[in-house]
Amino acid sequence: MEQRIETQNIEGRKDVIVINRRSFFGGLMAVGSLGMGALLSVPVLRYVLYPLYAKASGMGWSDVGPVSEFASSTEPVRKTITFAQRDGWREVVSAQSVYVNRTGDGTFEVISAICPHLGCSVSWQKGQDEFVCPCHGGRFAPDGKHLAGPPPRGMDQLPTRVSNGKLQVHFEFFRSNVPNQEKLS
Repeated sequence: MEQRIETQNIEGRKDVIVINRRSFFGGLMAVGSLGMGALLSVPVLRYVLYPLYAKASGMGWSDVGPVSEFASSTEPVRKTITFAQRDGWREVVSAQSVYVNRTGDGTFEVISAICPHLGCSVSWQKGQDEFVCPCHGGRFAPDGKHLAGPPPRGMDQLPTRVSNGKLQVHFEFFRSNVPNQEKLS
């Protein structure tokens, strides 16, 4: 079975379009294939574009240790904490060093061991009773206040809490070499 359709184009000539069963089913197959391709592409596109729409999850609270461990400390205690960051498809587990101090009123303060100058690892020097950055000679008091050297500010204090007898810290990264604390995470 064949059907002829005559149309007139812009120039005034008549065009004849022939529609038969084979061309009808070919068109039907093309439309069906396009529809199936569109349906199957939706999950693929969602998978590919997921990192653009997913929000990075920040770091939660990390256990530093039991409170009793820091009760009798007279100088900063170095501890290594681990935390996970989720960004798109990947989850990165990191370890960072922090120092725990007991203040005069008995509360705890946790200081990041990252130098605010260029991000080197600061260490406690027991004989000098101060923190020293080995890279450029920055020196800090036991509470993290800047004493000397090129760092533009003191060491960064981190938020803490005590939960179920354990000291916890919320680790944060700060921009290096700026006079004020600017959070990066």
